[in-house]
Amino acid sequence: MQLTPKITQILNHLETIQPFNPKDSLDGARKYLETMSLQLSGKKESVAMIEELSIQQDNHQIPVRIYRPHGKEIQQSSAIIYIHGGWFIAGGYETHDAVVRKLANKTGSVVIFIDYRLAPEHPFPAGLNDCIDGINWVFKNAESLGIDPDKIGIIGDSAGGALATVVSTQLGKQLKFQILIYPAADNQLNSKSWETYENGPVLNKQGGIDAWAGYLPEEEKGNPLAIPVLIKDFKETPPTLIILAEHDPLLDDGKQLSLNMENAGVTLKTSLYKDMVHGFMHMGDLLEEMQLAVNEMADFAHQNLKSDE
Repeated sequence: MQLTPKITQILNHLETIQPFNPKDSLDGARKYLETMSLQLSGKKESVAMIEELSIQQDNHQIPVRIYRPHGKEIQQSSAIIYIHGGWFIAGGYETHDAVVRKLANKTGSVVIFIDYRLAPEHPFPAGLNDCIDGINWVFKNAESLGIDPDKIGIIGDSAGGALATVVSTQLGKQLKFQILIYPAADNQLNSKSWETYENGPVLNKQGGIDAWAGYLPEEEKGNPLAIPVLIKDFKETPPTLIILAEHDPLLDDGKQLSLNMENAGVTLKTSLYKDMVHGFMHMGDLLEEMQLAVNEMADFAHQNLKSDE
């Protein structure tokens, strides 16, 4: 494994992060992701407006944050649903704020960030249901949100990539595109890349085993709605871009998902970012590849939204 000096610098820094006063290992993992994102994402771009609201469900609320980009009229905007990563157990507004701001400005689309319920407090299918219910709410309220319901796509990273993949098999005909960033596609963790990168960088196998155990109830272990590599029916899936990182234990799982989609006839582009590690989208302070990936995602969004930009 040949790592670039910048990646080595980042990994050395990650080893120094000490989450502040964690209550337990789960709290520590959540605080670690927040700290990493805060320290490595770089300066946050300003956007025109950020709104927070909650979608009322029968027995809980789904928080959402709406990012409106600079230089756009509010009415009839294109939109992107963002589903965040964090091994299904971590992540939220603050961990992905810098990434989402960049995506909003570069795509010119309103970005709607769904803060779904996390495992292990809320195992599968709670988070998935929140994503589906949240997206249905966006379509139902598109006019009042100033969104064109015929110009909506979805982006998910890591665990959010798994959730987005499944969402697209359910709602895909409504979505104009899908972008999956190093998706967590399989719970087996037995691929060649998992063998190579069992102890990292960034992710490690034991952390993955613990995360899937908290997310996936025993009776759901063969459910393709939880495990994207088991999906056979991709007929609803819109044109898809998959972004993979070379030094990532999830690399082979992402490749397998890509192959499954290709064999099912999905309109597909797969991009491998050489020298990159899992989570490089949070490392924009040091890695120009983060901006290159944002540019690629924006180009893909524009092509599939047929926008006027």
